[in-house]
Amino acid sequence: MENYSPGKKALCDELLALNQRLLESIMVGDWETYSSLCDPTITAFEPEACGALVEGLDFHGFYFDQGGTPGVHNTTMASPHVRLLGDDAAVLSYIRLTQRIGDDGKPHTACCEETRVWQRTSGGWKHVHFHRSLPR
Repeated sequence: MENYSPGKKALCDELLALNQRLLESIMVGDWETYSSLCDPTITAFEPEACGALVEGLDFHGFYFDQGGTPGVHNTTMASPHVRLLGDDAAVLSYIRLTQRIGDDGKPHTACCEETRVWQRTSGGWKHVHFHRSLPR
């Protein structure tokens, strides 16, 4: 993380905790938590969208309707970086590691690169945009 003052460091920690909560809601299929953390006009570029810019929550809701990741799992933000853009916006970037037990009973780890943008509104911090890429 950049060399932030203690107050800015606390803000970075808050954003990382919110982002971890978001990732955990994805893993367990918790639509209520996910949608409460996201702005209704969220935008995204992600592999499932096949290169198209996705706008709003409907696209993501489809995957939540399928349920979360079954069984034991863990999500880690490796090498997280927080860039504060003033007092009301931040960009988080990291490698997302997802561990789970596969159908074969063995542990499996998947990774992707993520950038997530958060904006402070009158209702608190909201997730407003993300870009997720799979490794090549």
